Amino acid sequence: MDKLKLMKIANEVRKDIVTAVHSAKAGHPGGSLSAAEIFTYLYFEEMNIDPKEPDKEDRDRFVLSKGHTAPGLYSALAERGYFPKEDLVTLRHTGSYLQGHPDMKQVPGVDMSSGSLGQGISAAVGMAIAAKLSGASYRVYTLLGDGEIQEGQVWEAAMLAAHHKLDNLVVIVDNNNLQIDGAVDKVNSPYPIDKKFEAFNFHVINIDGNDFEQIESAMNEARTVKGQPTAIIAKTLKGRGVSFMENEAGWHGKAPNDEEYKIAMADLEKAGEALCQM
Repeated sequence: MDKLKLMKIANEVRKDIVTAVHSAKAGHPGGSLSAAEIFTYLYFEEMNIDPKEPDKEDRDRFVLSKGHTAPGLYSALAERGYFPKEDLVTLRHTGSYLQGHPDMKQVPGVDMSSGSLGQGISAAVGMAIAAKLSGASYRVYTLLGDGEIQEGQVWEAAMLAAHHKLDNLVVIVDNNNLQIDGAVDKVNSPYPIDKKFEAFNFHVINIDGNDFEQIESAMNEARTVKGQPTAIIAKTLKGRGVSFMENEAGWHGKAPNDEEYKIAMADLEKAGEALCQM
């Protein structure tokens, strides 16, 4: 798929995120918006998946380790055809299958329930080990937040992944430098992130996580790596695409009101129109 089409899909994903969180009157828009290109590339280009057969045995697996950014995952899944886009407005509503964190028993396309930070990467490592033991060809991808990697369990999982030489595992860190309490380097600095993963014997790639060319290059490189898991450190902009949310920690976990929603959607409509002119 050409990059322009991917950019248009990512913009639609962003509209879906803002719409879902506004409807819920709760949720996490900032880190969902920062990862829109990553979600889009995984589900529309990288992974071996089929929305018509979400549980097929040879599918690639994805684990959203930073589970609070479920609006981003749900939006990508809806755009890809796993369930109707109209259902996104039921996010967090009583009786909806679209809970505040992904539920693998309820949402088509969700391979692992997640929520408690640090645990998703452990599940992804287990899936990758299972593939190795069974001789399966599927690959496993997991997305972590840069605040999330302050959790010790992340590094226990990383140690195990390297020990088992899981070259079928790709760990992506959404490095937008903001968490609920502010800048990650002020709260509890994880830097240098790349050197830490290198010390755990990962093959490390640094990219701009909002640039499809760089995402594609990193994913292609990861496929060539043998005997090591790969960590992609993706520098992103929190709240990307919505003027008043960009690089603002306050939008980590807050829903826009009606007026803010109109401004956000106008920003994204304008971005979509600009893409149509390219």
